[in-house]
Amino acid sequence: MLSFIGRRILIAIPTVILVSIFVFTLQKLLPGDPILVLAGEERDPQVIELLRAKYHLNDPLPIQYLAWAGQALQGNLGVSLRTGVPVMQLIKDKLPVTLQLAAMAMCFALLIGIPAGVMAAVRKGSAWDYGATALALWGLSIPNFFLGILLIFLISVQLNWLPASGYVPLSESVSQNLKTMIMPAFVLGNALAASMMRHTRSAMLGVLRQDYVRTARAKGLLEPRVILKHALRNALIPVVTIGTLLFGELLAGAVLTEQIFTIPGFGKLIVDAVFNRDYSVVQGVVLCTAVGYIALNLLADVLYVVLNPRLRTR
Repeated sequence: MLSFIGRRILIAIPTVILVSIFVFTLQKLLPGDPILVLAGEERDPQVIELLRAKYHLNDPLPIQYLAWAGQALQGNLGVSLRTGVPVMQLIKDKLPVTLQLAAMAMCFALLIGIPAGVMAAVRKGSAWDYGATALALWGLSIPNFFLGILLIFLISVQLNWLPASGYVPLSESVSQNLKTMIMPAFVLGNALAASMMRHTRSAMLGVLRQDYVRTARAKGLLEPRVILKHALRNALIPVVTIGTLLFGELLAGAVLTEQIFTIPGFGKLIVDAVFNRDYSVVQGVVLCTAVGYIALNLLADVLYVVLNPRLRTR
């Protein structure tokens, strides 16, 4: 197991290096010059030159990258060009918000997708199967931004059940926090539930054809016990690993949802940084998102080996 994890980490290191190179160089393609914005309306040439020297923008691109990467390895991702706040501090403030949103979305996905997938597999070819498949197609087809707008109009405007937007921290009020987060979490979890349903159904269909399931039925075990204890436990092995990867997609894909519901998370932070040409923030947020996704890929590989005993014996 340790050698397996070591090999995966060795593979992840060059991936992180390549990602950091792309993050650093591609953000240079963003239109506009942030120094001109910082220089004010007068744009004094001396002020512009001092700002370029301060942020090392006059150095060659490889020198800029090495300096930035060296600071990043020490936990210093620079300072926001707009606010002067350290990028790491901004990430520490915004990351818990997006993590909570992603965790709640994953709960919706698991609570909807796994039962629907199990029911569709157990009653293959029935109305339950067709209904769950139609639900999955609906979840995969409808865009998040459109579903979010529909929910705001119906639940917030028409029924006045939940606030349309905004965010209340957990430290201030748990109930208000849940009220502001439940709709965006459902929007994000909707498409995820559809994907989880399809994977669960496919895994269950494969497991239900196995000899040990037929043996359990031949022994006279009740059908719910056969489904839940013998079939579902083995079918969830690929579903758990896939869910880990989908959680990484949630962290990276919450941009539109956070914008629609005005949630101050990672997505809104990077959108504001792009519009304000705040290069340091863009670099830091994208790098942290990419590293987090790579770490979740590593976790998925490890979980698959832990949950599947056959792989541990090879």
